[in-house]
Amino acid sequence: AFEAMKPFLLEEYGNASQPYSFARSAKNALKNARAKIAECIGALPEEIYFTSGGTESDNWAIKGIVLSDSTPKDIITSQIEHHAILHTAKFLEQQGATVTYLPVNENGLVSIQQLKKAITSDTVLISVMTANNEIGTIQPIRELASISHKYGACFHTDAVQAVGHIPVDVNQLGVSLLSASAHKFNGPKGVGFLYSRHRIPNLIDGGAQERGSRAGTENIAAIVGMAEALKKNCLEME
Repeated sequence: AFEAMKPFLLEEYGNASQPYSFARSAKNALKNARAKIAECIGALPEEIYFTSGGTESDNWAIKGIVLSDSTPKDIITSQIEHHAILHTAKFLEQQGATVTYLPVNENGLVSIQQLKKAITSDTVLISVMTANNEIGTIQPIRELASISHKYGACFHTDAVQAVGHIPVDVNQLGVSLLSASAHKFNGPKGVGFLYSRHRIPNLIDGGAQERGSRAGTENIAAIVGMAEALKKNCLEME
């Protein structure tokens, strides 16, 4: 990953968002990294958005859905999510959202039956992590996502602890949104990505980066390192 990053730390200093000739290398690197990451999780390149890490990806996914208009929303998550989810949920409760926190069993598993009892036609988003960051429980994401879609709700998964370690295919899982962070699979710190099946409202306004969805000059070196690390982990996963 570091070897892939070096040219963009030492030589290729162009800004991918600029029109000048020496930006081409950065633009191509950005395009190739997006395609490489998309391939690793079964997504399309245009469904990958680069972020500063898992925490931003989680915030963007949840706030993007819930704050898309001023109508109060119903959300469901679990009691053992990462603080990036739980603190965001608490913030949204203060904005008028209703949040249901599903309990887990002695193995840390979310019950499919509990979700069926909690979900209603007013539920707009369900967020359950793929693999728990403290006890390692892998949740039945495919089944949980299937239930959410039957009610017309989006399904987000914080897959920070899973991507690059176990097979993750967004189509097989049936998720609407997925968060990942590079340093969890041997990439650099401070960079991650959000997979979103549909375009969601901006979390950061300003420039036209990330197809107008996330403003801010791209960290090309970190993005390239992330893509290279994920590809290597996926190739050597077995």
